[in-house]
Amino acid sequence: RQFIFRMREFEQMEMQFFVRPGTEMEWWNEWKNTRMAWHRALGFGDDNYRFHDHDKLAHYANAATDVEYNFPFGFKEVEGIHSRTDFDLGNHQKFSGKKIQYFDPETGESYVPYVVETSIGVDRMFLQVMSAAYTEEQLDGGDSRVVLRLPAALAPVKAAILPLVKKDGMPEIAQKIVDELKYDFNVVYDEKDSVGKRYRRQDAVGTPFCITVDGQTAEDGTVTVRHRDSMEQERVKIEALHAMVEEECSYRKLFKKLNL
Repeated sequence: RQFIFRMREFEQMEMQFFVRPGTEMEWWNEWKNTRMAWHRALGFGDDNYRFHDHDKLAHYANAATDVEYNFPFGFKEVEGIHSRTDFDLGNHQKFSGKKIQYFDPETGESYVPYVVETSIGVDRMFLQVMSAAYTEEQLDGGDSRVVLRLPAALAPVKAAILPLVKKDGMPEIAQKIVDELKYDFNVVYDEKDSVGKRYRRQDAVGTPFCITVDGQTAEDGTVTVRHRDSMEQERVKIEALHAMVEEECSYRKLFKKLNL
């Protein structure tokens, strides 16, 4: 009976948004669009999300829908959006004997606010992100890799700094880059094994950038930046690294996708 998925519903993030009676359906639709835009901004494919409006409503609700994601085992709920009327505050007022009303200066009236609630499953969202991001990819030449295509804003490690070899001053330069970035981003230093094996390790944990210090770095102050998803490489000035990581990994870029 979907044991693992059902166990992923005990941690919730909920918000109750208070509105004027009679405007709840307008706000319910507003929050539907806002929350769906957030999910789709993660970049896992618009077609993998859908609404499931409830036909049978709880006794306190006048509208309810679920945001569903297309897991490997089918579409399942990750978030609910409900118009709860005045059930919550009305019952608080009834059983406490204390008035819970808001005076609206625009209408000159007092009323018990209606509630529009969004409730997202933290565990289910984690499961959704992991199942969407995990990829086993076949490469040219018969090679393969495991890559975690996490949205850069969600990736736990933003960049790995790698000296090509453990000599010729490369580790020292790499450590200086770590010291420059570590106060703003979670970065790691890795000098073990071949650079190819180090790339694979970072792919598997979803690190968006691998920054390699090589023989050219000491000559012109540039490093090789490898991008996780495309595996493309480019030469970048050391002083430009901070801005590059910030641009790609910040929530600003994610929020701009909402277009709200």
